[in-house]
Amino acid sequence: MPVARIRKCSCEWCAQGRDAGCRRSRRRAGNPIRTRRAIVVMASAQRQPVPAITRLMQVSEAYVRQVIHDFNERGFEALDPKWSWDRPTKVDRGTREHIACVARCCPRDLVSVH
Repeated sequence: MPVARIRKCSCEWCAQGRDAGCRRSRRRAGNPIRTRRAIVVMASAQRQPVPAITRLMQVSEAYVRQVIHDFNERGFEALDPKWSWDRPTKVDRGTREHIACVARCCPRDLVSVH
């Protein structure tokens, strides 16, 4: 299997020294997913082979390789979690406006239909 390594980064953080950007990212990360990915990238930058990183992090080789490939493609943006907040809405815009209108009106003004 080919060796997976991160590319040489050209950002301003890494101009300070080898993998300084990942260290800074790891220190600031309040998110465990971002921290885990930063550790994988740092280990790769230190020339550790993928099997050693998998033993260190207790993750699969596929995960380590995916993190490294994503980092090579997108840089530090790849460390961010991929939250899927964009669910399709279940209520259309017209219904939402009608509900908001009813919620704002006085209950005495509403006409009950039976």
